[in-house]
Amino acid sequence: MEQRPPFPPDFQLILASQSPRRHSLLRDVGVPFTVVPSAAVEEASGGSATALAERNALAKVAGACLPEGSSPGTFVLGTDTLVTIDQVVMGKPTSADEAAQMLTELSGRTHQVVSGVALARTAGGRSVGGGEQIQVASAVTDVTFLSLHRAQIDAYVVSGEWRGKAGAYAVQGLAGLFVNELRGEYSNVVGLPLCLLTRLFAESGFDLVRRTWL
Repeated sequence: MEQRPPFPPDFQLILASQSPRRHSLLRDVGVPFTVVPSAAVEEASGGSATALAERNALAKVAGACLPEGSSPGTFVLGTDTLVTIDQVVMGKPTSADEAAQMLTELSGRTHQVVSGVALARTAGGRSVGGGEQIQVASAVTDVTFLSLHRAQIDAYVVSGEWRGKAGAYAVQGLAGLFVNELRGEYSNVVGLPLCLLTRLFAESGFDLVRRTWL
């Protein structure tokens, strides 16, 4: 039986994301959270991939409206994950043809998955505007795909797994069969770099591993 230390009763985390992948990653490591979708509109371009991802993460934090009763010291987490190749950001495909085109471009090559992560510790109230502190950083993982046959790409597109996914794939699903090499955090490719998140929590005064305030 698992013997994880409990979180203190005054620990509160608001996740400004509806991504089921991020929800699953946090649940897997036992971190309690409340989902509050952000009103922020993500930028699609502008500057480097890391700068863009960090801006979007910060915007998600700022666009989250905290539930009534949120205490001072509540954490708010915003994340944005991008796929980039040759320094060009790939968005989420809007059609099966676009998904196939993206996968063809990734086939047999190395691309980067970039996640911007923003973690705010609030000073109280319903918004993050008066946050005591906001930590922001990014993680980059290099992912190398096998060379894919057109029939394999077509089969993956038919699966529908590409829908709503940056770069047209989900590494935690069928597309895990495409990965020949991965350098960096695996959880980053899924959508939330847990090692980076642990560091940001520590910088904000909380140890995620021991579940205690620093």
